[in-house]
Amino acid sequence: MPATAVKAEATQQFVPIKEVRDGIVILKDGSLRAMVMASSINLALKSQDEQEAIIGQFQNFLNSLEFTVQFFVESRDLDIRPYIALLEDRYAATLDDLMKIQIREYISFIKDFTERANIMTKNFFIVVPYDPAILSRGGGITSTLSNLIPTKGGASSGVITDETFEQYRMQLEQRMSVIEQGLVRTGVRVVSLGTEEVIELFYKLFNPGELEKPLQVTQAGQK
Repeated sequence: MPATAVKAEATQQFVPIKEVRDGIVILKDGSLRAMVMASSINLALKSQDEQEAIIGQFQNFLNSLEFTVQFFVESRDLDIRPYIALLEDRYAATLDDLMKIQIREYISFIKDFTERANIMTKNFFIVVPYDPAILSRGGGITSTLSNLIPTKGGASSGVITDETFEQYRMQLEQRMSVIEQGLVRTGVRVVSLGTEEVIELFYKLFNPGELEKPLQVTQAGQK
């Protein structure tokens, strides 16, 4: 039997992301996603009363939500290459022989310790969705017709105009504000990701075998 030709498909066809605009992920179905990075709390270092207060506040936060959210934890092996490179520069710039010996021994200690301890880094994210297509699926004839007949520039057509995008973003930012206010009450600090941070995050997810520098979120990344 003749060999069946397998048509190669680009990886992008399997990724539901259409573009990232102003830090907001636009999916191919017209829905939007915002990424919020959150700090962590070590409950083991808190007293029992503090633990109960934090858990209670977090429970109240979850119960107050009127929309779905996704909590995502990214775990990766600690990449010490930038730190080792910094130590190597210090070693090259040091003129004192004794200091050179100490830096070299410290570099060896750091490399050996991280290899044996298998240290992991964790980043915590909240995915905030806004799906205008789902919101428009209400009851009645009007909503049924609006779902069957695509509107120009709407979510049904998969094309989002600048005006429509601004409207959707305002709704999404309101949801992000709810997330921020709720988590701040529990003692968790949050910051929204900008375009570069979102792209870097997804690059890491789709290229897990590559070691990259840790995700850095700056004030400029806030929206």
